Amino acid sequence: MAALRHMAGDHIFARGQAYRDDGKVELVAVEATLIVARVLGTEVYRARLEGGGKQFAGECSCPAFADRDFCKHLVATALAVNALNGERMEEARSRFTRIRDHLRAQGVEALVEKLMTLAERNDALFCDLELAAAIAGEDDKTLLSRLRGAIADAVSTRGFVDFAEVGGWASGIEFVLERIESLVVHGRAALVLPLLDDFFDEMEAALGEINDSDGQGGELVARAGDIHLKACVATKPEPVELARILYAREVDSEWDFFHGASETYAAVLGDAGIAEYRRLAEEAWKKLGPLHPRSRNEDRYGLRFRLASILERFAERDGDVDACIEIRKKGLSSAYDYLGIAQLCATYGRDAAALKWAEEGLWQFEDNPDSRLIVFTGELYERLGRSADAEILLWREFERAPSIDFYKQMKAVLGGGSLMRDRAVAFLKAQLTEPKSRSSPRWASLPDVLIRLLVVEQLFDDAWDVVAKHDVRAHERMGLAEASEASHPARAWTVYADHIEDIVRSGGQRNYQEACRFIERIRELRARLGEMDAHALWLDDLALRHKAKRNFMKLLRK
Repeated sequence: MAALRHMAGDHIFARGQAYRDDGKVELVAVEATLIVARVLGTEVYRARLEGGGKQFAGECSCPAFADRDFCKHLVATALAVNALNGERMEEARSRFTRIRDHLRAQGVEALVEKLMTLAERNDALFCDLELAAAIAGEDDKTLLSRLRGAIADAVSTRGFVDFAEVGGWASGIEFVLERIESLVVHGRAALVLPLLDDFFDEMEAALGEINDSDGQGGELVARAGDIHLKACVATKPEPVELARILYAREVDSEWDFFHGASETYAAVLGDAGIAEYRRLAEEAWKKLGPLHPRSRNEDRYGLRFRLASILERFAERDGDVDACIEIRKKGLSSAYDYLGIAQLCATYGRDAAALKWAEEGLWQFEDNPDSRLIVFTGELYERLGRSADAEILLWREFERAPSIDFYKQMKAVLGGGSLMRDRAVAFLKAQLTEPKSRSSPRWASLPDVLIRLLVVEQLFDDAWDVVAKHDVRAHERMGLAEASEASHPARAWTVYADHIEDIVRSGGQRNYQEACRFIERIRELRARLGEMDAHALWLDDLALRHKAKRNFMKLLRK
């Protein structure tokens, strides 16, 4: 029960409990590690739970499951099973058993007729049975044609596929991939490679037409890649020709299809295929001229990146660090590119070379430095006993573009301490007192940076003084309030009160629930301050101001 509540969250758990109590769950199957149920919601949803105890997983046909991977219908199903006593449990378990026994007694012909009747009413089942029959009995040409049509139909987006629809689109493709994979098992693996060639071509275009926030499109491509490799292992295609096909896929794909194929397919390619793969990459690489600083937007940057990645993998397998450096030298268009070479040198104990590349990168991009390169160089200076140079370099960057993240990195390199803290605080305070244009983004961020730094150093009195004197964003005030509840409860609760006003005015059930959580925190803080009478008056005033928001008032009364 605790594991279920933890996975669902209190709100969803309570909704599921209400569904169970209202009798909205019909248990279809109850077996040792499988539960299937029909749950009446806005419509009838099919819920399925597998596993047991604390280790379980589920799926549901409702929209909420597609969004959050859990839902009230799964909670209701689990609670309904937990509530079964011995007699009712046995009855639920016997439901599937009775159906199985009945079907076994019907004979093959009766089952065939039953399936065909169902297939006439269910298009998905009809397609499934038709493809299964084709795989079992049709000739290669007919089967290829049929499956190519199935791929085109399944992958086609017919316009943009938004987040809520991607799951259904992906399910259709998964169904077709299962059928293609079955060809390997049935001894027809030779058909898989041309079919997947079509699939990858279709997916290359389709991925630009879907909202793939959950990565389902990428997962389908990975699944197809696994099937492709199985088919290659089974059919053993000519290695040199396979290398050319895989190479073309890797360098031409906008979505990194077949990334790392020379390694993934090494056993199938053999020495001849690997040699051809490398020859193709080296030949294309020679045709590309070197990049120079600030030339990153070159039209063929994607191809350059993929070729460099292929060649570096070969060099790494050979243990040839110098070859890796030569590859990276041809693409020095940003400070980060210099950092990459410097890190590579440092990894292999070449600190002097690493420093050379790092300092050249700092010089090339002194007008627009990369903080990652600066931090790396500072760490290298420290390691080489050049602490003074590290300090100068890091402080110069902090004073150029102060940020809390860089301050933390600088502390890690230089060792921190009160002197460093005091210098940083003094610098930021001095900057705040200088007359600067209010339209400057740097000016606008300084109070926030100072607040965060003071919170990190637990200088809460100074932080609240900054809040009183400067324009600090609500997010930073909230962070300060939460960090300093113990030492500054009176100031913390007033910030929470402002937050409550903002989110209640915005409306929405989630905002109302969050407001009530903060009301409880305010109550605890004011109890410590001995202000419960004043708290009651404040609460009455809050309710009076927002009495028109009925859902908020319901929660408030609880």
